[in-house]
Parts: sequence; C-alpha cells; structure tokens
Amino acid sequence: MRTSILAFLAAVILAVGAASASAATAISSNWSGYAVTGTTFKTVSGTWVEPTASCTTASTTTASAFWVGLGGDSNTSNALEQTGTEADCLANGTVRYTAWYELVPKASVKVALKVSAGDKVTGSVSVSGTSVTLKLTNLTTHRSFTKTLTMSAPDVSSAEWIAEAPSTVTPGGTSVLPLTDFGTVKFSKATAVSTSGHTGTISDSAWTASGIELESRTGGGPGGNPFRPYAAYDGGTTAAIPTVLSSSGSAFSIRFRSGAAIGQV
Repeated sequence: MRTSILAFLAAVILAVGAASASAATAISSNWSGYAVTGTTFKTVSGTWVEPTASCTTASTTTASAFWVGLGGDSNTSNALEQTGTEADCLANGTVRYTAWYELVPKASVKVALKVSAGDKVTGSVSVSGTSVTLKLTNLTTHRSFTKTLTMSAPDVSSAEWIAEAPSTVTPGGTSVLPLTDFGTVKFSKATAVSTSGHTGTISDSAWTASGIELESRTGGGPGGNPFRPYAAYDGGTTAAIPTVLSSSGSAFSIRFRSGAAIGQV
C-alpha cells in the first residue's frame, strides 16, 4: 500500500519457523501475513473478512490495509502490484473503510467499491507481460471492481497475502503510519498460479513460504535498520502476527497486538 515496498525490503529473515511449521519467519516494520517465492507467478488470489477497526481511543490517524499482491519481496524489486481494502481511524475517532489498488511505484488509487466491517472480500492480481488485471469483489454486497492496466516492468517474483501499516509521504520523507487496531483479520482461499501454470496454496511444495510478523518498536529494531524505527503510537510494541497455516495451506489469521512482545499471540 502506497510506499509499502520500501519498508518491507528491509525486513530481517529468520529461519525459525515460528509462523508455520513449513514456513520461515520474516520480521517487518509494516507487513504481516505470508509471502511465497522460489518461482515466478502470474496470479495471486485470496479472500478475507473486513475486520472491525477499534477507533474509540484514537488521538491520531491510524491505518491498516489488507491485500493480495505480486512482487515487492526482493531487495532488487522496484515494483509491486496489489489490490485490497483499508480500515482507518481518523483523529476524531471516526472509522473509514475503503477499497483500493496500487501499482508501485505509482501511488495507490481508491476505487468506488463500498466496504464495511464484516464484509467478505475476495481479490486477485494477474499479470501477463506488461498487462496487470486487478479484481476486487465484495461477496457480501455482490458488487465488484475490475481494472486492467499496463505496467512497464511488473514484478512477478513473489506472491503475498498481507495486513499492512501503510506509509504516507510527508514533508520530511516517507513515514509508516501507526497501525489501526483491527483485532483479527481472517484470510482464506489463498492461492497462487506460477507462470508455468501450476496452481497451489501458500504451503505448496512448488515454492517457498515465509510467514511475516509486523513489529514496531519505539527507537527501532536491531541492526540499525532505517525502516524499522517509527514512533509506535502506544509507546511500546505494536505487532501483527500471523497464525499457523490451516492444514490445506490456504487459510490463516493475522492478529493485532499492542504492547506485546513478538511471538506472544
């Protein structure tokens, strides 16, 4: 979402398997969920339930985005193709739910698809050459959005199912927004299709899966990572942590945690 790719590229990869018995774990300052690599992809799809944002104690703007996408999971990547929904808390405590798509490095674009808490949403991103097709359907309202765009160099080296703390551009540069307390978001029917035509779930042996834990600490994380430090709005640790994958490898949840150490779910 927005400049999300910049923060995730600096993630620290830990081969500890904490998020899944079949997946290594990555620590990111703004992504949580699962990513698969090891081949190239032409399609990613998934379904999620728009969570209820908790905005009653908001004193500043917070944001959380839920999406499926291709690309971005590489230190050499300059592109990311994604579509999803968002749950934002405004400084006055008002909640705002929206739908969007983004072809990084271009900015995100809001779409006219109404989304409310509790709605079941399914999204997909497909790439063929320089053509990118983005689809988002609200299965609860039976409304949908589809758009095909041209992109000079799409990244198809990874597929993702993510909850994110979006970034925004400020006079001082790019900044990760505080993460909205979304409780739990549930992903299901998570599948990817390789460019060779193989269809599989996140845990498919045709590729390598990584679970991603979002960690934001006041003062930043280890190693002096320039993207990790941002002021956590709770003054401590804000985390979003994926559960283990279902037995089918196509479903999982992401839980928001405020003031909890990484790994505590």
